[in-house]
Amino acid sequence: EAYNIHVNGVLHCRVRYSQLLGLHEQLRKEYGANVVPAFPPKKIFTLTPAEVEQRREQLEKYMQAVRQDPTLGGSETFNSFLRKAQQETQQIPTEEVVLEVLLSNGQKVKVTILTSDQTEDVLEAVASKLDLPDDLVGYFSLFLVRETKDGAFSFVRKLQEFELPYVSVTSLHNPEFRIILRKSYWDSSYDDDVMEHRVGLNLLYAQTVSDIEHGWILVNKEQHRQLKSLQEKVSKKEFIRLAQTLKYYGYLKFDPCVTDFPEKGCHVVVSAGNNELNFQVRLPSEQIKEGSFKVTRMRCWRVTSSVSAALRASREGSEGTGQLRPGFQPRWGGSESRFGAEGSWVRGRSGDLLRWGQTGSGSGAGCRGLPRVPVSAPGLSAHPRRCR
Repeated sequence: EAYNIHVNGVLHCRVRYSQLLGLHEQLRKEYGANVVPAFPPKKIFTLTPAEVEQRREQLEKYMQAVRQDPTLGGSETFNSFLRKAQQETQQIPTEEVVLEVLLSNGQKVKVTILTSDQTEDVLEAVASKLDLPDDLVGYFSLFLVRETKDGAFSFVRKLQEFELPYVSVTSLHNPEFRIILRKSYWDSSYDDDVMEHRVGLNLLYAQTVSDIEHGWILVNKEQHRQLKSLQEKVSKKEFIRLAQTLKYYGYLKFDPCVTDFPEKGCHVVVSAGNNELNFQVRLPSEQIKEGSFKVTRMRCWRVTSSVSAALRASREGSEGTGQLRPGFQPRWGGSESRFGAEGSWVRGRSGDLLRWGQTGSGSGAGCRGLPRVPVSAPGLSAHPRRCR
C-alpha cells in the first residue's frame, strides 16, 4: 500500500506502509516503546477492502499522535523522514541551484543552495546574504506565497522543518508561487530587538510599508498623512512606531475563502496576528461581520488554502478533480471556542484518505477525535525562534 502525503492540499510525498513501519521502529529505538504510539500490525494475507480501510484509519491515528507529540513531531528523525520522502517522490536530485527569495519591498535575493537543503538552512543562507546578524535570524521565517497579477501576494503557509523549500516551490510547477522572507512572531514588542540593527530595521520597515500599501493595515486619512510625512523624512523607526498603533499591524492575511459558519456559502477573509484569528465575513445579504478568536482560548483549529483543480491535476495527473475549499467549523465547549484541526494524508489512486493533525493544513470539518493540543497560527509564533 502506497500513501500520498499532502500538505495544504498539495502532494508532499508518497510513502509505503513498510517505510512508515521503518520510521516507527526508528522512533521506538530512539525514544522508547512507552513514548511512541502503537503502529498498525503487519498482515500475513492480502488485505480485504475492510482491512485496508481499517489500516488507513489506524495509520491516520498513528501519524496524528506522532505529529502532535512535542518530542516526536519535532524530532529530526520524523522531519528528515518526510524531507527524504519529499525529494524522492518529486525525483529532484541533490545538486547546487540558485533559489530566488522575495523581500516585502519586491527586492529579490538570490542564494546558492542545495536542492536538499532544509528550511532552516535556506533561511540562514538568505540571512547571510543580507548580512542579518545571527541573533536576529530567529525572528524571521520563510513563507510560501502566491503572487497576483497586480504584484500583491497572498499567504499559503509558513515553510516547515519537514520540507525542502526548493522542492516545495518548484514541484508546484507554477511561477505564481514564490518564497518570501518575513518576521515570524506575534508580539510586536520584539520589534525593538529587530530595529536595533540596520538590516533588521530595513526588513521590518519594508514589510510595514508593503502591508499598508496592500491595505492589510487599516489607515485613516490623518494617519496616512502622518505616515507619508515620516516616509519622506526616512524616519523608519518612527514610521514603524506609528504603524504599531494601527489595526491589523503585523497580521498575515490569507486568500478569501468559503465558510459554512455562520451561514453556508459565506465568503470570509481570515487574518492572523496579535494572538488571534480575525474573520471578516461577507454574508449572503452582503452584510460584513467581523469577529476574532484569541488563540489562547483555542485548543484545536485549522486554516487551509484553496487549491484549484488545475493545480492538483498538474501535480497528480488524473487525480486532480474538484476544488479544495477551506471550511471553518467552530466547536463550542464550555467557555472555549474550538476548531477542527487536521491535515490530509491522501491514499493514491484508490482514494483512501488519511487525515493528519497538523496546524494550518487540510480540509474537512471537525476534530474527528483528535487530541486537544495547544497550537499557534500558521507561520507565526508567540516568541521568536532561536537558531542554532
